[in-house]
Amino acid sequence: MKKIFLLALAVIMFIACQNKPQRYFADSPEINTLKAGIEAYEAGDWDKWKSHFADTAKIYVNSPDHITIAKRAEGLKSMAEAMSAYGFNHEKEYVEMVLDKEDETWVYYWAMHKGTLAANSKELAIPVHLAVQFVDGKIVEEHVYFDGTAMNAEFAAIAAAKAAQEAETSEE
Repeated sequence: MKKIFLLALAVIMFIACQNKPQRYFADSPEINTLKAGIEAYEAGDWDKWKSHFADTAKIYVNSPDHITIAKRAEGLKSMAEAMSAYGFNHEKEYVEMVLDKEDETWVYYWAMHKGTLAANSKELAIPVHLAVQFVDGKIVEEHVYFDGTAMNAEFAAIAAAKAAQEAETSEE
């Protein structure tokens, strides 16, 4: 009897392990949507970029406070205008979709963002992580994490050089 009980328990455990749903994905419609949004960003197609978001999406950029899609697009446009070239290194990017324990759909993206400043041709390389939640095929929440220290220092140096030049010109 004991052997039958142990055999039945082993069969039940084996079956239970086999019915575990897949939680991690390397390919999905959500991953394709995120990649399409990144392509739109790199092309400066802001309408297409915005089309991947729900109207009520919340975007968090290195902050616990969210901003709107319009505000984020404004910031990205401003940054893009200051660059002569920019984009992600797609050869070394990593992306995965996860169904978390609450069955929320998240896509995680890691890549190196490279850009060349138009004002001084300085090249910047910044590691970026995106955590993006999808509902019904649209982005409803996006968390953007990066170390902006080098970029901010370069923008400050450009602004200081411009101010010094303007001060010098006004003295003449």
